[in-house]
Amino acid sequence: MDMKRIRRTQHSPTIPPDMENDGGVYRAAAERKHRGQMFRLAMALVVFLVFLLLMVAISGFHRNLSFNQLRQFTERGRFEINAGVRKEFLESSKFPKAKEDKFLGGLLASGFDEQSCLSRYQFASYGKPSPHSPSDYLLQRLRKYEQLHQKCGPNTDLYNRTIDQLKRGSSSVTTECRYVVWISYSGLGNRMLTLTSAFLYALLTNRVLLVDRGADMTDLFCEPFPGTSWLLPLDFPLSQFKSFDMNSPESYGNMLKNKVISNTAAAGASLPSFIYLHLGHDYSEHDKLFFCEDDQDLLRTIPWLVLRSDNYFVPSLFLIPTYQEELHQLFPKKDTVFHHLGRYLFHPTNSVWGLVTRYYQSYLAKADERVGVQIRVFETESGPFQHVLDQVLGCTQKQKILPEVSQEQTIIAAPLKKSKAVLLTSLSSGYLEILRNMFWVYPATSGEIISFHQPSHEEHQQTEKQMHNMKAFAEMYLLSLTDVLVTSAWSTFGYVAQGLGGLKPWILVKPENRTTPDPPCILALSMEPCFHAPPFYDCKAKQGVDTGELVPHVRHCEDMSWGLKLVDRDEW
Repeated sequence: MDMKRIRRTQHSPTIPPDMENDGGVYRAAAERKHRGQMFRLAMALVVFLVFLLLMVAISGFHRNLSFNQLRQFTERGRFEINAGVRKEFLESSKFPKAKEDKFLGGLLASGFDEQSCLSRYQFASYGKPSPHSPSDYLLQRLRKYEQLHQKCGPNTDLYNRTIDQLKRGSSSVTTECRYVVWISYSGLGNRMLTLTSAFLYALLTNRVLLVDRGADMTDLFCEPFPGTSWLLPLDFPLSQFKSFDMNSPESYGNMLKNKVISNTAAAGASLPSFIYLHLGHDYSEHDKLFFCEDDQDLLRTIPWLVLRSDNYFVPSLFLIPTYQEELHQLFPKKDTVFHHLGRYLFHPTNSVWGLVTRYYQSYLAKADERVGVQIRVFETESGPFQHVLDQVLGCTQKQKILPEVSQEQTIIAAPLKKSKAVLLTSLSSGYLEILRNMFWVYPATSGEIISFHQPSHEEHQQTEKQMHNMKAFAEMYLLSLTDVLVTSAWSTFGYVAQGLGGLKPWILVKPENRTTPDPPCILALSMEPCFHAPPFYDCKAKQGVDTGELVPHVRHCEDMSWGLKLVDRDEW
């Protein structure tokens, strides 16, 4: 082959071979064209880099928006949290792929409209699978209860018949359906604990639980039972029930005290169609007889029980002989009551679930470990307080939950070093600012990358405000999704988070005289909440007794020495 022809075929494809016959003119034109292309490419690269920097800045701005700023957007009409589930939210609710059991080991029934309550079946996609499996007997009883609720629930024929009897004010006619009406009362954490207690009591006594919707129940919780509603109808005839208190003549304690009824009444005695159960922290010695077996025999004959409480009274149900065998079958592991029933009952509405998912995906999802720290200070001022900050650091660093910082040497974290995301919940923003600055200015001695995040800071509790409670519920769920949890003594907010997450937390000891306790925290005996105001009464001996020493699985609480809680212990 001709060598001259070979050399020509090797010329740049941007210069056709016939142009070479015209010499340098065409070669110069080709070079100018090549330089123009390179210039356009460089300009495109510059534009892309500027766009990328702009996106990073915008992303950082949105990450720094607090729940308070989101509320301001709501007020200005820019963000309508109650406007329903938009397509954008549904698209963003794609959860991390994981091996999941969306029915939570059989706790949840099928047959719900998934779009109406996204949290019900999406919750399993977050966090670690629970190591605590519900008993087969609990699952059977839940399905049986759901059938009972469909049969006797609001606006059914049987419900309407029982309502007619309630209006007549007599319980002389035996009814097929019996009810316990839960009154919405106290803060959100207390409400969730008492509602769980009321539901367990309904399970034990074959009653239907109906829920006073209060100011915000429908904004917070989805319906838990398929094919029916747990909400008390608005036309419920006992319109005065919301004003019931310890002085109400309809209360069980006052009826006993005034000898209107007797727990030793003979069969066939005239009884009221309803009784009010006052089980709040201020209940009387007569009210506390609710936890005695003879009194339960009497209450079993009353069609309607109206219950008001701010206590998790489940531990004392385990001390009533009538229910002990049933409770053992329901919960072979005694410290899983709230863990199972809480996850069965409390599914955030789509509005609340949106707060949970967006925050989790933005700040917590990518961390190697998630740490929850819940700070509740029982002071008139919101803080921050130095003794509380010292206590939080003393606990988390002593228990190796967080590393110490070095103020002397420079430590550069390796690119693949472990990251920890700390979710902080508090009414005050001061703790977040101090801790975040500390771990920014000084490096962690472990070389770990530590980040701090706080969804809201309300400065003081506002239980009457809808948005306040929505954020509180979202934060409880976010805390439940952490790997390690630190909670505050006496706090029902913390109790709910640990129970939903199946976590045994480190409990910050309640400070006295604004001094840091030593030790700063203790490990919880179980994940169960504490019953803050239990009775100390032996029903058979009719005298006082330490009810925390009667059975091995009901013990005194770590954070409140007179309280009771369930532990997983069958022997002394």
